[in-house]
Amino acid sequence: MIDVIDHLAGIEPDSPLDHLRDQRPDAREHAQRGFDALLTPDVPGEVSLVERDAVAAFVTGLHRDPRTARFYADRLSELAPDLLDVVRREIAAGSTTGPYGAYPADGPLAVESDDGLRYRAQDPAALGGRLTAAFEHAHLLVFRPREADPKDLRALADAGWSDTAIVTLSQLVAFLSFQIRVVAGLRLLGATQKGTS
Repeated sequence: MIDVIDHLAGIEPDSPLDHLRDQRPDAREHAQRGFDALLTPDVPGEVSLVERDAVAAFVTGLHRDPRTARFYADRLSELAPDLLDVVRREIAAGSTTGPYGAYPADGPLAVESDDGLRYRAQDPAALGGRLTAAFEHAHLLVFRPREADPKDLRALADAGWSDTAIVTLSQLVAFLSFQIRVVAGLRLLGATQKGTS
């Protein structure tokens, strides 16, 4: 099994970046275990593998990292090829920059308030109720995390997501955001190393 972060960052075995990652073996191992637990669990439980890969394709598409987005889109296409075009249309509908949200009008951060895009799934019939709710929640966590509140969790529950499944979904979105940032940082380091050699 490949180390997914190495793969996405283009890290070659025995390269300077490979040695750099070797200096933090626990971090390397835990990142891979996070991927394994959230995206390739032995027992998917209440969140199917298709749902996991669809959310991953959507979230990484929103982050606009072509290599990472392609990796997760390819995974989805293996499990549910008919869903891939629907997910791509939802990515296009949800693409924005963010972060968005409102701070209290009388507070010191009020000047940073920005309403921005409020995403709603474009094709709920094609996604189905569970994925529609999952995509809308994932978009909220990516672009307006400070606005998440109990009504958003109720929307997931109303669509059939149990408490355990909601935790898994939220962990998946957080993990993907972490993974994308680590990969971007490693690529930057790699480009810097090449530029100085």
